[in-house]
Amino acid sequence: MTDTAISDIDYDTAVRADFLHFVDDPDRNDQACRYIKNGLLLLKQGRVISLENFNGELNDNTTLYDYSGKLIMPGFIDTHTHYPQTEIIASYGTQLLEWLEKYTFPTEAKFSDRKFADSIAGFYCDELLRNGTTTAGVFATVHPESVDAIFSAAQKRDMCLISGKVMMDRNAPDFICDTAETSYQQSAELIQRWHRKGRALYAVTPRFAPTSTPAQLEAAGRLVEEFPGVYLQSHVAENHDEVAWVKKLFPERRSYLDVYDHYGLLGERSVYAHCIHLDQADRERMADSGAAMAFCPTSNLFLGSGLFDLEKAEQENTRVGIATDVGGGTSFSMLQTLNEAYKVCQMAGQSLSPLKAFYLATLGGAKSLYLDGSLGNFDRGKNADFVVLDLQATPLMQQRMVNADSIADMLFALMILGDDRSVAATHVMGQPRYLKDS
Repeated sequence: MTDTAISDIDYDTAVRADFLHFVDDPDRNDQACRYIKNGLLLLKQGRVISLENFNGELNDNTTLYDYSGKLIMPGFIDTHTHYPQTEIIASYGTQLLEWLEKYTFPTEAKFSDRKFADSIAGFYCDELLRNGTTTAGVFATVHPESVDAIFSAAQKRDMCLISGKVMMDRNAPDFICDTAETSYQQSAELIQRWHRKGRALYAVTPRFAPTSTPAQLEAAGRLVEEFPGVYLQSHVAENHDEVAWVKKLFPERRSYLDVYDHYGLLGERSVYAHCIHLDQADRERMADSGAAMAFCPTSNLFLGSGLFDLEKAEQENTRVGIATDVGGGTSFSMLQTLNEAYKVCQMAGQSLSPLKAFYLATLGGAKSLYLDGSLGNFDRGKNADFVVLDLQATPLMQQRMVNADSIADMLFALMILGDDRSVAATHVMGQPRYLKDS
């Protein structure tokens, strides 16, 4: 917040509401949470200029979005999700490896059809926005068409998505496999076509170690080396059977994580989903490398994979983001995902405070993706991606909020009782991309 008179500030858009954001990790800094009752967010060309207390003053020719009585936070950041699995969300009764065989691979085969990929990509992006998510790490399929579809859909909505073509050349049906050579060539072409074009960010995307030969993992490492600044996304240590399988496939490596490390796939802008069954050496290596863990509570519970150890990740100062992991994850809602994250921590004998939960979904997620220079809070110059939350969205929430005795209590009730009904609007670069009542 500034002491400058609003009349002296150059802005073109103003947003009125209550505001909450973080400037640091609330577990490490008790001044990290900033709450502004009846505030005014000033924007210029989609970026934050200032966050003020509202005093009734506005410059002429200002576009005003008045969300008085609502709570605005930075847009939610979902660090790991699969857009091709949108249509198989809530499919019954398997664990990880059977899930892939029974549901995932047959569904992903459809994405060689660009028209079909476009239809799912558009629906997926709209569903993100309907749930207040403005940035996501997204797996496509082995088909380049699927990558073009998701980046095109995001570009139309001005969203920041990190995505890439899945690399998978073994241990999957032939109809959905590529080769080490084609995966390298196609990925390189897609990087040149999309990376940093607008808000698109490319991620080299080997599905997971069991579905890539050593030659393909080497190719993935070459891509990361040859195209500085790209991301790397994959899965690690999700399921006991998966971990045992990796040990058989790569007996020369110390651990599952060490497979990726050996091929140069562990470092800054590397995002690994799950990270449940890691040993201490793995945890220390992840922290030292600057890689991030994507905590996927709903899918870990739904697929019976295990409980993420947030406490150990925090002790090692590892970057951590929250992830829905749709479609093994069971909801696009970050609120419901935080709900389940709290319960996972409870089952592990740990605590997840509401302040820390919303930090992970906003600034913490941005830090895990190395995007905190442009996203995650309302600091001056950052992109104005934000979600408008209705704390009175349901009769039960109305009743509960009457008794909320602090900001933390209000946030806790929101993350336990809230869902897509609590999202009144979502703005991307200052512009409304979802309005609940429109």
